[in-house]
Amino acid sequence: MRVVIAQCSVDYVGRLTAHLPLATRLLMVKADGSVLIHSDGGSYKPLNWMSPPCSMAETAPDETEAAEGVGLVWVVRHTKSDDHLRIRLYEVLSDSSFDLGVDPGLVKDGVEAHLQALLAEHIHTLGDGYQLVRREYMTAIGPVDILAKDASGVTVAVEIKRRGEIDGVEQLTRYLELMNRDPHLAPVTGVFAAQQIKPQARTLAEDRGIRCVVLDYDDLKGIDASEHRLF
Repeated sequence: MRVVIAQCSVDYVGRLTAHLPLATRLLMVKADGSVLIHSDGGSYKPLNWMSPPCSMAETAPDETEAAEGVGLVWVVRHTKSDDHLRIRLYEVLSDSSFDLGVDPGLVKDGVEAHLQALLAEHIHTLGDGYQLVRREYMTAIGPVDILAKDASGVTVAVEIKRRGEIDGVEQLTRYLELMNRDPHLAPVTGVFAAQQIKPQARTLAEDRGIRCVVLDYDDLKGIDASEHRLF
């Protein structure tokens, strides 16, 4: 992990074009090659980023950039598309590297982990023609619980919770924003699946075009709940 604090400006060019004017920011370069640009606000969501597979080169500024005070330029290119980041560093305030080792990953609540395994096994619960791509699909900002394809072949990101609340919808929204920038995945739709979904979370999800699915734990396990009744 390389962590750099610098005065910089950033341009993203590709499927969309975005510009970050000169400011002091945190730049993170992860072992998987991903590069993330953070400000001191906005919670944990980066201002801009490049997901792997990608490569980064440090180059000298061109004449115009040098005249503006740029000392170094990072060029980050996506391997499978024309998308690239151009990060102009005017002043580096800190530059440190750390070996974080192998992370064991997020250990999910037992019920959520079991729900994920059951839904992956019975992916048709989401609809006829659904196919599982993989569980724990890794992105630059964390793993998506399930990646699937619907009957039309459209990529679907599924976030699973025991209790569906607004923070879960926000989490899935961040994944969708990131994944829809990948031309090999886009368009990506979202499914928010939980045993119980709060009304506010459902309203927010549906407003963002995310489908909500209520999961029945017993149905997924193939257990007839009636056998547990006294009458």
